[in-house]
Amino acid sequence: MARNTRLEDIAALAGVSISTASRALNDSPSVNARTKQLIWKLAREQDYPFRRYMPAGPIGATGTIAIVVPPPQGREGRLSDPFFLELFAGVGDAARERGCDVIVSHFAPTSFDDLSAAMTTSRADGVIFLGQSSLHHAFNRLSGSGFRFVVWGAQLPDQAYCSVGSDNLTGGRRATSHLARLGRKRIVYLGDTDAPEVAQRHRGYLDALEQAGLPVDPALIVPAHFTVESSESTVDALISSGLSFDGIVAASDLIALGAIRALRRAGIGVPEDVSVVGYDDIPFARYNRPAMTTISQDTARAGRLLVSKLLDTGEGEMRSERVSTDLFVRESCGG
Repeated sequence: MARNTRLEDIAALAGVSISTASRALNDSPSVNARTKQLIWKLAREQDYPFRRYMPAGPIGATGTIAIVVPPPQGREGRLSDPFFLELFAGVGDAARERGCDVIVSHFAPTSFDDLSAAMTTSRADGVIFLGQSSLHHAFNRLSGSGFRFVVWGAQLPDQAYCSVGSDNLTGGRRATSHLARLGRKRIVYLGDTDAPEVAQRHRGYLDALEQAGLPVDPALIVPAHFTVESSESTVDALISSGLSFDGIVAASDLIALGAIRALRRAGIGVPEDVSVVGYDDIPFARYNRPAMTTISQDTARAGRLLVSKLLDTGEGEMRSERVSTDLFVRESCGG
């Protein structure tokens, strides 16, 4: 039946006129979002080939992937974040290899209803959500709705949806263990501890301190937002407080860059007095002076995995996967 569905059938199911159904399928601004959502949902359910009635792309891609970025939790969630740009590039390159277009949505979902709306009103073949924010339980609900999506983020307990992310626990552990091996005794963790991915980095920091026989000092766990300016101000205050420390594990490279700026402005040598390790290996990290020791995430492989999970799994269950993390030793840690 689905293959023989006509436009008038969709209109009747939606309780609207044929002209309204046609305008909705063509994404006309004269039709409200709720009606479009209903009609696009019905078109999908009835396997109505509505995409051919929508505006065609300039090249005629074999498919379209939408990227949606939930609002910030911990990481700022800005499209200009260098790590997100690297991840965008990874997804874009992988999609190009598959002949797919990529669109970036302005939408920032904050609830299950928002996630559902993002899926049912999208003309894309599938959606990649870059980040979990506080939406873990909402994603679990969405996984039972038959929608095709994958999430960049941490793997969490009782997770029912597919996610691709890096091994944050090992990354945090490696960064901290490296400083401990260099003889650093008072190591600051600088960054968020609540958002899923950075919470795992923080857990790795704690594990490494325990393995090294170093005490956990709550005063050395210092919140900082994922911007250079925020981190710089935070480390300024840390220095002014007189707290003794000789190492910093930062939850991102931007946080590490801000820390290095504050330390050097205060006349504190990096790495002579304080060793610093970042996280992400953004391009700025290797070109900074001193060049930054950091934990690298393979964004090219992450992009390939996100795209392949979305396009290749068929109707079967999508399996979550972790991307390995590597420690790149440069000048900022002194060894």
